[in-house]
Amino acid sequence: MKRFSLTLFSFYLLFVGFNSFGQSKIKNEPNEFVRLSMNLIATVKNKADYQKYVNEYKALPLDELANSLDTDNKTKAFWINTYNAYVQILLTEDPSLFEDRGAFFKGDLINVGGELLSLDFIEHGIIRGSVVKLSMGFIKDPFASKLEKQFRVEETDGRIHFAVNCGATSCPYVAVYSAYELDKELDQITKQFLQRTTEYDESEDEVYVTTLFSWFKGDFSDRGGVIGYLIKYDCIPKDADPDVNYKEYDWTLELGNFTELE
Repeated sequence: MKRFSLTLFSFYLLFVGFNSFGQSKIKNEPNEFVRLSMNLIATVKNKADYQKYVNEYKALPLDELANSLDTDNKTKAFWINTYNAYVQILLTEDPSLFEDRGAFFKGDLINVGGELLSLDFIEHGIIRGSVVKLSMGFIKDPFASKLEKQFRVEETDGRIHFAVNCGATSCPYVAVYSAYELDKELDQITKQFLQRTTEYDESEDEVYVTTLFSWFKGDFSDRGGVIGYLIKYDCIPKDADPDVNYKEYDWTLELGNFTELE
């Protein structure tokens, strides 16, 4: 009987943990559209039926959505959650999409308010603020669409690169992001990712870092570039200035890498 009770208790703890991913944050988020995005990613993580939220996305009133996402933090929270959720949904339903990654990221596969959007549009057009994908973060897109201008952030935030998950092994882990605590959450996920992936060799005065720093170099000027980020997030000593080496990115498909933030 005692063993049976312990088994039931263990199952209860597992069930509670399984269903608690981001729930307290969701309840505390004032913005209804950010709450929708949080519910979608939490439901995907919990492997529950997300179709209800997918249908709500299709019916979103775009003008009302744009007016409601009236700060960069609201915009980033909504669209990061949306991006991460749909990467998991699309690649779980059809892993073969990842065989041609270029087509996958460019494809108009996500229905938001009746508009079919691509992952590239969401990441580079909205979350990064119309920064050209292959410009290393230094060129704004002069031909941004009306829809892109309606939703995009005002200021590019390098930390988003450690929050957006593209489905590959080297990608950051997926979390639930709120608007009301986004700065804290982005600092946490950035520190978590950089401390997990950075290798500092003090004797050789070298550091090995994610190649995201190389691909989107211009986006990281907000915090002093690579070295500034590594110092801020306690990856190297404050007086260090090592040579920077970029690690090879592992594009192996790997879904379900979730993490919880405080």
